[in-house]
Amino acid sequence: MSQQVNRRTFLTRTAALGAGVTILKSGVLKAGNSPIEKLNIAAIGVGGRGADDLNGVKSENIVALCDVNEKNLAAAAKKFPQAKTYTDWRKCLDQKDIDAVVCATTDHTHAFINVWAMNRGKHVYCEKPIANSVQEARLVRETYLKNKKLSTQMGTQIHASDNYRRMVELIRGGAIGKVEAVHVWCSRTPEGGSYLPQEPVPPGIDWDLWIGPSRFHPFNSGYIKGGCLSWNRFWDFGSGQIGDMGSHMMDMAYWALDLRLPTSVEAQGSPLSTDTCPQWLTAQWTHPANDWRGPVTLNWYDGGKKPGMPSEIFDREAIFKAVLFRGDKGFLMCDYTWRVIMPTKGDMTQYTSPKKEDLIPPSLGHHQEWIVGAKTGKAPLCNFDYAGAMIENNLLALVSYRLGQTSKKKIRENKQEKEVEMTSGPKLEWDTKNLKASNNSEADKFITKTYRQGWVLNG
Repeated sequence: MSQQVNRRTFLTRTAALGAGVTILKSGVLKAGNSPIEKLNIAAIGVGGRGADDLNGVKSENIVALCDVNEKNLAAAAKKFPQAKTYTDWRKCLDQKDIDAVVCATTDHTHAFINVWAMNRGKHVYCEKPIANSVQEARLVRETYLKNKKLSTQMGTQIHASDNYRRMVELIRGGAIGKVEAVHVWCSRTPEGGSYLPQEPVPPGIDWDLWIGPSRFHPFNSGYIKGGCLSWNRFWDFGSGQIGDMGSHMMDMAYWALDLRLPTSVEAQGSPLSTDTCPQWLTAQWTHPANDWRGPVTLNWYDGGKKPGMPSEIFDREAIFKAVLFRGDKGFLMCDYTWRVIMPTKGDMTQYTSPKKEDLIPPSLGHHQEWIVGAKTGKAPLCNFDYAGAMIENNLLALVSYRLGQTSKKKIRENKQEKEVEMTSGPKLEWDTKNLKASNNSEADKFITKTYRQGWVLNG
């Protein structure tokens, strides 16, 4: 299939709404002359990102609020006094009038809430990442695929930007020719260290519920102050930068190239810790060809690591985070708000700009896409099929990394050779159907997680 035909097919899919449904400027949906009823939404996790998500869905009926922190819960209840309040999300999901759930809890509880909510027929909007292990990501995705009438959306809000759409059009339209490799990086460097020492639990925090399905660790304020960067560096609570910023940055590559699940992965990183995720990580995945492009090598770098591209192409040291597509006729580099094309062959006369009617339509807004999906049956762009595959891809890198051996190696960095201590993981051949590394049985222990007694993932 030609890239031009594929782009038109793609645009047709993304432009379609429910038949006979009108979206007014106010955001209200109408079927004919009648407004479509508002959703009854439960917000689980209402501080930090949760407060922002509540603001994004406040046009609907907020009927339930849930948080393990009484201060967060009280602040949200002031804004939505009609909502019932809970500290335990499992009890919250028993409320009979709930249509939809917004999940903005800690990463290690995302998959549980997603699966439980979908099993009860609820539409789900969940902050990234939607899971904290490869097996969790697969279960979230498969649960959605059995209930595709549900509207689901992962909270990668920048996916709704116009710049993303223009970048997708350029790649799919052949502006840099056949894409062979993608390099994705974010220079944020998380802390390392060990699990934190015990402190008294302050009043108003249900620490046992915060821990939830994880192995128990005593309270320390360092786990919760400062948002997701406080907890997601620990293996039991998060998945480091590949889980955090990887969910945003890899989204650009995934959408533009219509990536799904890889056939292989290998990763390298800082010296392996039993407690915390790597302070730097590089990873390489092989993705098979689809019906309109060839195979692609996908690369990730964090913790200050960056692709070793020629300096004459761009000043990579000055760019904190970006995505670089390498095609056989040039490069396209982009971030959330900018994009640059660098032809290496010819003058781009091979590229035809899309007509106005072929442009990917502007987003209604990331939250609004999800709301419209719940009311019309149109799947949002970051639904759990799409997002589940991307998160499974990302977390597979950590499986390779955790199987690695730590040793001293000589590497060349910034035009200098130096000796560093690093962990090098094996190349895993990924058996998508059986959720296994076909060449390494040891990988099983990092594909799944063990949960505290009494906590059931598929509940």
